Amino acid sequence: MKKILLVDDSKTMLMSLESVLKKAQFETKAVTSGQEALTTVQQFAPDLVITDLNMPGMDGIELIKQLKAQPKMRFKPILMLTTESQASKRAEAKAAGATGWLVKPVAPNDLLAVLKKVLPGV
Repeated sequence: MKKILLVDDSKTMLMSLESVLKKAQFETKAVTSGQEALTTVQQFAPDLVITDLNMPGMDGIELIKQLKAQPKMRFKPILMLTTESQASKRAEAKAAGATGWLVKPVAPNDLLAVLKKVLPGV
């Protein structure tokens, strides 16, 4: 079973994503901050991370940079899921190491289609 770490400061968004992903047979862990995500990857070892961009404290781009600096996360896919759609933010996220960019709200089928593309063996 593939493991996905969800990072978003909106508990409603986390519950919605968890519901979709658990039905699709993914193991999920949801956290509400970038700092919490950095701690969680040590024990949870996700196959993929989905993070929001705009969060208090550490934003999604900084989180991606810090995750990609860790040897065990260097080659793991990271998706940015946000309400932002600016090309400059997308470019910044890609430069930081983001694998893809999804705009909220994302339809469950669209999310699962992207996961099939970026997660081997799904």
